[in-house]
Amino acid sequence: MDQEKDGSSPQSKNVFGIKMKKRKKKAGKGLVFANKGAQDESEVEATPDEAPVLDCENPESGSKAGPSVTMCLHFRQVTNTKRAKPAAKILESESRPQAFQISINITEARQLVGENIDPSVVIEIGDEKKQTSVKEGTNAPFYNEYFVFDFFAHQEIFFDKVIKLSVMHSKIMKSYCIGTFKIDVGTVYNQPGHQFVNKWAALIDPTDISTGVKGHLKCDICVAGKGDLSSRSQKFSDAEEQIEKNPLLPEGFPSMRPWATYYVKVYKAEGLPRMNSSIMANVTKAFVSDNTALIDPYVVVSFFGQVARTSTQKSTADPEWNEQVVFKEMFPPLCQRLKIQVLDEGSMNDVAIGTHYIDLRRISNDQDGDKGFLPTFGPSWINIYGSPRNSTLVDDSQEMNEGIGEGVSYRGRLYIQLAVEILTGGVESKSVFSLKMPLKDVKGGKTAAKDPKIGTGGAVGGEEEKMGVMVLPVDPPQMVSNEDKESFLLFGALFEATLIDRRIGDKPISFEFTIGNYGNLIDGVATPASKKKAEKGSDYSTQEGAMTSPLLEAQSSASWKSTTRSEKPVLGDGNRTYYHLPISTRRPCIHVRSSWEDRTYRLHHSNMLDRIALMFEEGVAKVAQMDKVKQPGVEPLMRAVLHEFCKDAREFIAFAEKKVKGAHLTMLDKKRLTLCKQQLESMIEVAESITEPKRKALTIKEMLTESRKLTQTIRFLVEEPQHTLPDVFVWLLNNNKRVAYSRLPARHLLYSDNLVERGRDCGKISTLFLKPPGKHGATWAVQAKVDVYLWLGNCKDTSHMLKNLPAGFELQGVSLEESSSTPPESLLYKEHHEFQLRAHMYQARGLIAADNTGLSDPFARVSFLSNTQRTVIINQTLTPTWNQMLIMDRLSLHGMLSELLQEPPLITIEVYDDDALGKPEYLGSTVAIPEVKLAEEPYTPPLLQYSPLFCGSLSGGDILGAFELIEVSKTRKHALPPIDDPEGLIFRVPSYIRPVLCKYRIEVLFWGLRELRKVQLLSVDRPQVFIECAGKGVNSSVIQSYKSHPNFSMLVDSFEVELPEDEYLHPPLSITVVDWRAFGRSTLVGSHIINNLGLFKYTPPSLPPPRPQQQKPAIIEPAPLPGPEVTEAQSTEDIYINIEQEETPKPPPMTEPLPPEKKDRESKKSKRRSTKRKKRTAADESADCVIDWWSKYYASVEKIQMSKQRETNPFPNLYEAVPPLQSLLSEGLASMATGMKEKKKQMSFRSVGEQPKLATLKIYDKELEAEFGPFDDWVKTFELYRGKANEEDGSSVERFVGNFKGRFCLYKLPEGGEDKGLDSWEYKINQGIPPNAPVNVLIRVYIISASNLHPADPDGKADPYIVLKLGKTVIKDRDNYIPKQLNPVFGRSFEIQASFPKESLLKILIYDYDIIGGDDLIGETNIDLENRFFSRHRATCGLPAEYAIDGYNAWRDCIKPTDLLIKLCKENRLDSPRFTPGRISIGEKVYTGKTVFVDEDQIVESYEHLALKVLHRWEEMPDVGCKLVPEHIETRSLYLKDKPGMDQGQVQMWIDVFPMDMPHPGPPVDISPRKPKGYELRIIIWNTEDVILEDTNFITGQQSSDIYVKGWLKGLEDDAQETDVHYNSLTGEGNFNWRFVFPFHYLPAEKLVVVSKRESIFSLDKTEQKLPAVLVMQVWDFERLSSDDFLGTVELDLHGFPRGAKTAKDCKVEMLKDSNENISIFQQKRAKGWWPFVKAEELTGKVEAEFHLVTAEEAEKNPVGRARKEPEPLEKPNRPDTTFSWFVNPFKCFFHLIWKNYKKYIIIALVLLIMALFLALLFYTLPGAISNKIVSG
Repeated sequence: MDQEKDGSSPQSKNVFGIKMKKRKKKAGKGLVFANKGAQDESEVEATPDEAPVLDCENPESGSKAGPSVTMCLHFRQVTNTKRAKPAAKILESESRPQAFQISINITEARQLVGENIDPSVVIEIGDEKKQTSVKEGTNAPFYNEYFVFDFFAHQEIFFDKVIKLSVMHSKIMKSYCIGTFKIDVGTVYNQPGHQFVNKWAALIDPTDISTGVKGHLKCDICVAGKGDLSSRSQKFSDAEEQIEKNPLLPEGFPSMRPWATYYVKVYKAEGLPRMNSSIMANVTKAFVSDNTALIDPYVVVSFFGQVARTSTQKSTADPEWNEQVVFKEMFPPLCQRLKIQVLDEGSMNDVAIGTHYIDLRRISNDQDGDKGFLPTFGPSWINIYGSPRNSTLVDDSQEMNEGIGEGVSYRGRLYIQLAVEILTGGVESKSVFSLKMPLKDVKGGKTAAKDPKIGTGGAVGGEEEKMGVMVLPVDPPQMVSNEDKESFLLFGALFEATLIDRRIGDKPISFEFTIGNYGNLIDGVATPASKKKAEKGSDYSTQEGAMTSPLLEAQSSASWKSTTRSEKPVLGDGNRTYYHLPISTRRPCIHVRSSWEDRTYRLHHSNMLDRIALMFEEGVAKVAQMDKVKQPGVEPLMRAVLHEFCKDAREFIAFAEKKVKGAHLTMLDKKRLTLCKQQLESMIEVAESITEPKRKALTIKEMLTESRKLTQTIRFLVEEPQHTLPDVFVWLLNNNKRVAYSRLPARHLLYSDNLVERGRDCGKISTLFLKPPGKHGATWAVQAKVDVYLWLGNCKDTSHMLKNLPAGFELQGVSLEESSSTPPESLLYKEHHEFQLRAHMYQARGLIAADNTGLSDPFARVSFLSNTQRTVIINQTLTPTWNQMLIMDRLSLHGMLSELLQEPPLITIEVYDDDALGKPEYLGSTVAIPEVKLAEEPYTPPLLQYSPLFCGSLSGGDILGAFELIEVSKTRKHALPPIDDPEGLIFRVPSYIRPVLCKYRIEVLFWGLRELRKVQLLSVDRPQVFIECAGKGVNSSVIQSYKSHPNFSMLVDSFEVELPEDEYLHPPLSITVVDWRAFGRSTLVGSHIINNLGLFKYTPPSLPPPRPQQQKPAIIEPAPLPGPEVTEAQSTEDIYINIEQEETPKPPPMTEPLPPEKKDRESKKSKRRSTKRKKRTAADESADCVIDWWSKYYASVEKIQMSKQRETNPFPNLYEAVPPLQSLLSEGLASMATGMKEKKKQMSFRSVGEQPKLATLKIYDKELEAEFGPFDDWVKTFELYRGKANEEDGSSVERFVGNFKGRFCLYKLPEGGEDKGLDSWEYKINQGIPPNAPVNVLIRVYIISASNLHPADPDGKADPYIVLKLGKTVIKDRDNYIPKQLNPVFGRSFEIQASFPKESLLKILIYDYDIIGGDDLIGETNIDLENRFFSRHRATCGLPAEYAIDGYNAWRDCIKPTDLLIKLCKENRLDSPRFTPGRISIGEKVYTGKTVFVDEDQIVESYEHLALKVLHRWEEMPDVGCKLVPEHIETRSLYLKDKPGMDQGQVQMWIDVFPMDMPHPGPPVDISPRKPKGYELRIIIWNTEDVILEDTNFITGQQSSDIYVKGWLKGLEDDAQETDVHYNSLTGEGNFNWRFVFPFHYLPAEKLVVVSKRESIFSLDKTEQKLPAVLVMQVWDFERLSSDDFLGTVELDLHGFPRGAKTAKDCKVEMLKDSNENISIFQQKRAKGWWPFVKAEELTGKVEAEFHLVTAEEAEKNPVGRARKEPEPLEKPNRPDTTFSWFVNPFKCFFHLIWKNYKKYIIIALVLLIMALFLALLFYTLPGAISNKIVSG
């Protein structure tokens, strides 16, 4: 009981490891509270004997880092007991729309459902729609088409956009959707690299969910914002690619996702704004003057592109819907959020009242088993925020109500529930969704299917029918009655109101505190009319009747006093910039009583997690700061921080294991703690894995990266999705108008008896900067600064309300007995102390440029309480040194000295740029905490410290200052610390505070200026550089003519300067470039500020320790090259072979796969042999395999593919066991890696053993500079800027005016050293610097290809060509443009002669060719060739992996490896290399390897191979070693100035630079693209069997088919060929003897068919496409009078198709699915057999065919005729007699169809007919004959 009385549970004694010290209470006299004990034992006091640190069990255990780490862990101390911790940024920047780019590459589709379909892919994102080309008659179309969508939107809206991929069957008469795939943009953006690459999307039909997957679509989706670098992964097409292993789903999602029903139940809303903001409603109000609720609310729920709405409730602010919206979607869905928007229906347009998003990741858990749970939410209230409630005629802040930016006002709350049910089968799902209700809105009179006029809406009616979105009624929920609600009290005391803007200072102001609608005096209280309406009853039961408008009922005046007294502010002291409220001794108090459901346990859990997160974040920030300034002891501290985090997390886990107590728990309440527990457990594992010593130790940078990921995870857990108490708003009312606000989350202020559950700012004085609602840009928008004490808690806990107030107050307006329950009207502080504030404003660095010159005229404004003073203005600098002390006298602070000493009020510092004409421009602001110096205590000077400035989201630099608050003794017996005499009116910073200075020398290397732009419309011609630091500086020489020679004539200079001993306080160094013009005028060109001089600190080279001479030389064993980027694993047969292994220089047998470097001898003969073609293999499919540069390129691509497959392969040892496997090409690779069958293994190994090993090069998927750094090891490049800096995108690009190349070196001078000049050779800086004279060079630029270019033409394609610019040289390769291609292969090389430094920046531009109008720039990239030329990494010409004299891998450099090694040793002052047989020695390092080679009959000695290997390992050289650039291809991103930071495509290239004073390097490498080889595929269709019979004879009823076979190569549909028709096949047998002849062009290395054709009759150029070689054969039933019937198809990939069956009987469908033995027609050349025809996965026939592949040359020599024509005609097939067409052969038709079957009847009929004719004639002629007889007779 005692514990409860004390207000603290036993847990709070040592919670999260914080030791608590109990403090005893003392009773004060009268009504004055000493309040020393008021911060009961739950607060922490830092006393010298017991620092409240965590029991730091150091993970290192023992005393290794014990005390120092404990000292560092001071952030664990709870120092803020009375005041809340100040925020880092005074004003957070508002969200702004930004540029985004979505790029989608549709590669191919497979397994599409349908018969003989013509598929195309439609991509829809929002309102934008694009479509691929249509592919004819295939279920596996290949597209490889690239699309780019550009957006400019707010991130919140953009991430909810849905990317919809639909595969359509496109016919002229009818088109239908085969299947669709949807994913939202946010899901893609959250993927690694913001992209999915080479993934398969499963297509489904949303209208028919019972049928499953309709096919698979392979695509890449990438979402990029400004500055996002997408990692370009290499693309590989693999014939046997497994679709199941690469689904287009985030990591951890199941590949087969079930369908689910999502129920969103919308019950009711309350407290909505009562005013309709539409124009018509305002007109109505003007005429009727009625203030009743005019809004007609309805709710729109949007989920993954599906939208539905509830009915409309007329004229109510507290509507009840009791409806549920039912969605049907797969689970888990590929979208992040559910959007719930409340709208007001208007006669003209519907207006959003408020928007809320529910993040599905917060309300579900994807763990396996019973740990996980489906998304569940509520039933719970969600609070809605948006624009201010007192809506004006035109609401300019409507964006807030649509969910953009921070809401500035509470706009009501919504009671909803969300549940998900997984559907078990199609039948059930059909029955659920066959219910369709055209829900009639009884109250509103409008049907629910009305189209809501909102951004994400769309035609809801049609959408509902299609997607099965339904709106159904639902039973009202069980609600908490008003009687069961808890009362909460918000108590506040205003301590300070200063910095009040001058514009609002002339009218009275007051402050309003609201929680929900409670306390909202202007528009929160309902009018009596609405109250009567509420009393009339509602649809709810009597128990809930009182709930209709609880938030808006007019409450008695005793329940709240939410606003302070309105009073007029007064001007402050000092320079009278701001107003303040004259609150001296009397602190006004407010209180707001409100009633809410008691769900505070949710907030308590969040607060516990928040506390863990805060401590961890502070620890990580401390480590990052220490690491930045290179302080010692960083690693032990990092380990301690992680250790403490684990400890905290375990304590929360222990707490979470207890069941949650409380009534009305929702499902999410029960599950959420388990979710947090599991997440924390996995985070503990991660934290321990970071620190555990078993694995490879991480660097501090890596540790920090991992730790930051952990902070993001725990921050995600902190937010509670089910809302309880709404946020607290503090509004500044100016003349009863809302002017500025601050928003505080309720949980931060919530009280709990348990310290760890208490809000971080509960019962503390918070400093709030009130800002106006809406957009304010990067300006000083603060309208007032308020220090306010806030406490929010249950009315039962009001006894704790005043406990933590600063001591020494008397209560006003309430008696002592009532003080525990009734809040006071004000607090009276009588005790006050006089102080003097000294603000020592020393200097600032890195300020924002505000003038057109790129500089500023800065001054600082320091405000404390009601005083504001400013420093002097320092003109034209970004690094002002004010060295000024601002004194504020007679400052009166109320309260107890001990508390003021611990936590004084904050100082606000603003920095402005002074403008002569306009008002000052805001540059940034920060807050600082002054050090309090008491009169009794001995004075210690404060330390200068940097405080970061922020201007919106932009970092505004740092300010160096010290702030001290010195108590003025009442008796005046303690004198104030002395100050220096003022200079004029300016007091300087006293010498005892200024940093201790010592002498430094700064050496400057002036190299040159580059890329200088025009200044004031004139070119820069005579520039000079001024270097300045701490008032001292040095100038460069003037460049006499920048155009002819932009380097400086005087290279090195130095100056001595006095800098602080403490490196942390070093001032910045400024570089300024000036151009000298006529008549002695000078113009500022640009400037650069270096803020951290520590980067240029001189470190003397370490001398190697003397080694004993008898040491054994180090033998370098065989080893792969170090570094993660090297994928080439060296085999033991490579060049690093110990001498012991090669004692006999015997020629090795040539069957062994030797590396080419060993075969490339000094003799040409041997070279000819080395390139001799081996026996034909999988790698060698074409008739003649030419080894050229492209062979090397494809071998390198393959090596990357191999290394990737090795990572994912289940049998990685297989790769190491067989070294030659590295050069295996993909047929062998696929068979080795996927199927581990013995037969295949033998086949692959056989092909491997016979294959020559190709040399490879390094392919970087990034810029060379990204791999090796910017090549600034010899000289640094500093960018010069001019003009105003702002937050606008791309401003830095516009401000850039050029580069200064130079170098700095900083070192301390020895004490007592006299000042004397240095000779040039004495400078430390110019060691290893090349001469500054012009250098003539030969530059070769090789551009291989470009990829993913941004479309430049309306048809979504481009016609790219290359332009090179170097100085005045421009090379336009316009004639060689590549039509209609976004992935062009250029294969172009260019040679330019240039002179450094004049022409050092190479620009590579890709343009789009246009016939009419100017060509469009697609993108460009810039390369600094001078940096590459002089860099130690030797980026002039990459080192090949192997040495060869000629051939495809010939040595390109102008000097050989041995000469290069000698040169490097000489440059680095090493001993010259000694070459002895079998080894090369450099100093004490010995490299052994093969130097003797056998070339046919003679032995040749060559050191080049071994020297090259030594060069590859140059980085192992002590002190001087660095990685040399290997032979490579780099991938550079292209950018456009109009779209800064947005990738416009990539270009693959490399550059060689050769000095002209060296031997000529030889001819350039030929990289022209391989021309596709001509081939001819000859197919003889012999017979068909078992073809299904489609036709039924109407006379005989007999089934038959008129069979013919059709065939074509994919992409060459225009050349489709058909056999003749085999009519009336009665058994499915067809005989054809028909030849198809398909000529085509083919690239053997890429395994692609090249198709060039015009896309339309209007196209001027042919479009080239590269497609897989796939043959399509179909069997059809011929119809004379209607369209032919499709019977079946077979698609054969000519690289790997199943071997044909020997007989028709053996031919089965299974052949196509799981064939063990695939053959390639390019290898076999001939194939014959039976293959099955398939339709809807059923066998519909068999075809006997014979394939023969010949090259174009062979086809010319031995031509054959198509069909059965000459030459080499085929015999006519021996078809049965029944084979004919009735139309052509009617007699044959009669004979076979009628005569054969009805012969008897026909003869009888004929006999009868003759008899009938005879009788008829008889009867006809008989009377005449008789009469004749009679007459004549």
